[in-house]
Amino acid sequence: MNVAILGAGMVGRAMAWDLASAFPVTSIDLSEQNLSAVIQRNASIQVIQADLQQFDQYQKLLHPFDIVITAVPGFMGFKTLEAAIQSGKNVADISFFPEDVLQLDKLAKEKNVTVITDIGIAPGMSNLILGRYNEEMNVTNFECYVGGLPRTRKKPFEYKAPFSPIDVIEEYTRPARLKENGHIVTRPALSEREYMDFDEIGTLEAVNTDGLRSLLFTMPHIPQLKEKTLRYPGHVELIIALQQSGFFDTTPVSIRGMEITPLEFFSEILFKNWKLNEAEDELTIMKVIIEGKRNGKLQRIEYNLLDRYDPVSQISSMSRTTGYTCTASVHLMAKKIFTEKGVFPPELVGKNKNCFDFVVRYLKERNINWRKTTL
Repeated sequence: MNVAILGAGMVGRAMAWDLASAFPVTSIDLSEQNLSAVIQRNASIQVIQADLQQFDQYQKLLHPFDIVITAVPGFMGFKTLEAAIQSGKNVADISFFPEDVLQLDKLAKEKNVTVITDIGIAPGMSNLILGRYNEEMNVTNFECYVGGLPRTRKKPFEYKAPFSPIDVIEEYTRPARLKENGHIVTRPALSEREYMDFDEIGTLEAVNTDGLRSLLFTMPHIPQLKEKTLRYPGHVELIIALQQSGFFDTTPVSIRGMEITPLEFFSEILFKNWKLNEAEDELTIMKVIIEGKRNGKLQRIEYNLLDRYDPVSQISSMSRTTGYTCTASVHLMAKKIFTEKGVFPPELVGKNKNCFDFVVRYLKERNINWRKTTL
């Protein structure tokens, strides 16, 4: 079972190292530096340097592989996934692109392939949890709060990202969709700030972001759905000030005869400020709340996670929690635990108890421990 991983950033590399113990793995990326980092730790992994935006080359590029992981930046994610499906490959996807992935369901069925999409931490694990409990109870409310944060708070941003700053800015600017009283409503990104206290971490601020994605359409019977992003207090106020000042604008401006957008310029600055170093201590914190009725009685289920940078493997928490959920889904397909054809958001995989239990065990084996509480 040959596996190709498209993208060798921090998360892509973590997935390659994880899967290499079970499968022949090939990492594909344009960056020679990224590929060198992959094989420096595990020389058994094959690497291919290629421009992954040359979508017409995918048939030839992906021919030797059985399963493909798409781990590219969100702006190219939809076309990357489409090209992988067109090549007739089973796919696990963590590109988190803004387009509607269910548009590709017909193509996946025609190609007789299995696609598990958005299979990271959130979206990803949060969806798996809801999919499982939706089978066991009449769910009336779903809430997800999630954030990846540096352990050391450093002004001005108090934030670091293991992936492209452009994807973070997209999260900060795209209007957030949520469900209220059975209706999909839209709120500005970073709106409706609230403060929450977490053990070992302290107070964090939670704001609206557009993270529900497929849940808005696959779970139409649930009247209340929301997801919020967690940051250290003060971060959101700074981002809003920068946004209102025009730093995220995409209209080009002329500077000494050169045309550049404020967003392009500012992204370069953010990349330096937000770049998460390989050995930098950070954490992932997440809370999933599901409320509803089971056997006529009100019930509240909570899943909590606090995961930290692993100094032994030197892999960031966000890379582990995102990447290993995805690599677990590769095993689901390889072991034929999940075999349905088409495009499947995680909630449609998690409804299968065997799939859900496998992913939870897989993460626990890698010291990613979800804490369940029933109230």
